[in-house]
Amino acid sequence: MLVKKFLASLTARQIIWSLSILFLAAILFFAATKQINIAFVVLPVLILAIATSDSLQTKHTIKKNYPVVGRLRYLFESVRPEFRQYFFEGELDGKPFNRRQRSIVYQRAKNQKQTISFGMQDDPNRIGYEWAAHSIYPKKAASDKFRTMVGGPQCDQPYNASILNISAMSYGALSKTAITSLNKGAQKGNFAHNTGEGGISDFHLQGGDLIWQIGTGYFGCRNEDGTFSEKLFKERATLPTVKMIEIKLSQGAKPGHGGLLPAEKNTPEIAKIRAIKPYTDVHSPSSHSAFSNAFELLVFVNQLRKSSGGKPVGFKICIGQKEEFTSIAQAIIETGIIPDFITVDGAEGGTGAAPLEFIDYMGMALSDALTFVNATLKEYGVREHIKIFASGKIISAFDIAKTIALGADACYSARAMMFSLGCIQALQCDSGKCPVGIATQDKNLYKGVDITDKTERVANFHKNTMKALAEFIGACGFENIHQVNPKVFFKRVDHSQNKSFQEMYQSDKNQELINF
Repeated sequence: MLVKKFLASLTARQIIWSLSILFLAAILFFAATKQINIAFVVLPVLILAIATSDSLQTKHTIKKNYPVVGRLRYLFESVRPEFRQYFFEGELDGKPFNRRQRSIVYQRAKNQKQTISFGMQDDPNRIGYEWAAHSIYPKKAASDKFRTMVGGPQCDQPYNASILNISAMSYGALSKTAITSLNKGAQKGNFAHNTGEGGISDFHLQGGDLIWQIGTGYFGCRNEDGTFSEKLFKERATLPTVKMIEIKLSQGAKPGHGGLLPAEKNTPEIAKIRAIKPYTDVHSPSSHSAFSNAFELLVFVNQLRKSSGGKPVGFKICIGQKEEFTSIAQAIIETGIIPDFITVDGAEGGTGAAPLEFIDYMGMALSDALTFVNATLKEYGVREHIKIFASGKIISAFDIAKTIALGADACYSARAMMFSLGCIQALQCDSGKCPVGIATQDKNLYKGVDITDKTERVANFHKNTMKALAEFIGACGFENIHQVNPKVFFKRVDHSQNKSFQEMYQSDKNQELINF
């Protein structure tokens, strides 16, 4: 009875620790009598050391209460994403991109079979399902015509842009082999590559057309105090491969949030590219120091256009408070300074690492933002001079056609381009341990990216997506991308009703169609 009470009083921690000691004692006894190989002593010694460590530490209650076996919890948690993705996730379950979306990018990048058999897997009766109405008189659209001229009346060097381009991803966030592959792919496919706010590196200068993004840190055109340097800007903006300049006001991943480049990541190479001191912490503030209101923003746009030799200049924005964008439109009228393009980034955009609250709960979704920006520019009579680029979870030809119907002239894609490089959606972009060598500066990882092969894949994805878009809009009865309109796109809004985008997205002020 006493033994039973004693055993009942022991905690799991005490039992494991006691068994480890008894096991070790037994092993040592048999080893001393030469009845067991001394090598078997190592395992119980190791177990005892782990049990002791777990019992003495104070940071993890599970490990303290359940030494050794409590570690299984952390092991299972660490492999949970991989198990879910490879064993339990359905074709349409994955987030932020499901397996079906990822697979179509892989197939198009590799020039593999791009057809699917045995019917649809999505549910056309679910609320939120989107679809396009086909025509019984289909047309033939030419994919090589899917381009738009960017540059308003105040631009001297307009740029003929593809309607699908590589979205902003900086060198530093992405590896040198990934950036090189993207740029070479852009050159081969004749589309543009946005540099991201990290500046123009040598890896961006592989022949592909560049859209130079300038953020609040002014990397690459920055004085020592962090303010804008017009001298440095001119040196880079006048490079022949720089076709457009984009001022980043906010992005979908973290609107209203700045960033930090830690000292340990600020190598001499990165410092040279960004015009900063190496091995120092460098903050990107949440707002620009070169301007603080809509009028000053437009003056800055005009300044960059002149300094670049008349190249197209615009800005990137994730819509938040509508009146702030309306004030920009009003300032365009009052100053007479017209941006050449505006990039609308939806809140669902997200290669940038950010706090959960910013990723999930800040900013307007792309569809709502596009229709608002398009309608506002029309209301102020400047839409014909300003091209709209759309960014935010754009993967397929349907995504492109839908954004065009909602008011965009062209699109950016970041994560689809990463998939074309071989991204497996490991969700470790901010860890520096990207297993496929894309979002990392670890040489042991990024050296695995074969630039020749990945260049082809990036170009193939663009080419095959444009072909798919031509077939898609042709089936809807359109001969060119400019004819695409919101009348043929529908969304199920409840179990018994579909609404066209024309019905859903009308201007609240004048009830005019968003694309007419």
